[in-house]
Amino acid sequence: MRRYAVCVDAGYLFAQGSVALTGIKQRREILVIDPAKAIEELRAVASRRVGPQSSFGQSADLLRIYWYDGALGFRPTFEQEQLAHLDNVKLRLGFINSAGQQKGVDSLIVTDLIELARLGAICDAILLSGDEDVRVGVQIAQNYGVRIHLLGIAPSRGSQSKALLQEADTTSEWDAATVGKFLSLRSVPANGPVSAAAVVTPPPVGSAMPLSPKPGATPAAAADLQAVAKAFAVQLTDGDIKSLMSYWSTQRGVPPEFDRRLLAKSRDEIGRELDATERRFVRAEFMQEIKVRASSIS
Repeated sequence: MRRYAVCVDAGYLFAQGSVALTGIKQRREILVIDPAKAIEELRAVASRRVGPQSSFGQSADLLRIYWYDGALGFRPTFEQEQLAHLDNVKLRLGFINSAGQQKGVDSLIVTDLIELARLGAICDAILLSGDEDVRVGVQIAQNYGVRIHLLGIAPSRGSQSKALLQEADTTSEWDAATVGKFLSLRSVPANGPVSAAAVVTPPPVGSAMPLSPKPGATPAAAADLQAVAKAFAVQLTDGDIKSLMSYWSTQRGVPPEFDRRLLAKSRDEIGRELDATERRFVRAEFMQEIKVRASSIS
């Protein structure tokens, strides 16, 4: 049976994908990915390269999609955990160093390419990456008979190693329109960023959100924190809301990457560090706001 693997360097995907969409590299935290649609586009590339209509002439089945990314302290982020639970996806994590640089990912890609080729597990690999450091893995996999189909993001000639482009058996690239199908920027309301003071409104009729601060909240900060939680929830995408609800179906609390932003906004609003009671309060308010928003999303 002929099989192929897809290897995705998420660091390259986010960095060059944001360039394709906006012209400049954007911070990772303001980018939103739809994993299912990204995988759909990856499989479309595979269909062209290893499907019946390919130059090789015989189709191959997907072994799995390897998703390589960096993580702080090797702990997966909320987004990475969602990816890890998708069918046919294998999450492989390097780490993020103190300078915010992704490390260890290239070596994971190289190792997997070599091992999959050596064991005869694949005949082809779709590789979304631009780093010359993965070239040795490409070379050795090719020596075992694996064809490497390099995928880039426009302008790939400026974002991928020239040596890597030359090494690959085939090359192709996604344009901005394709990238826009699965990657976007977090939306900001038309009148600019939402201020906490601007969103202190009663909850919708029938919602479970309380009209008064929860017992134990610091009275002087309760209104401000309630407003911060609402403002933060308003700025999240429908995809964020659905992912959070999925997360809460199996786990408790606010995922770390959302929690850090929530607490930072809260700290800025009240001008000091939150105490333990205030942290619990703003988290509870945020979770309630998300549940209210989720009820209106089909």
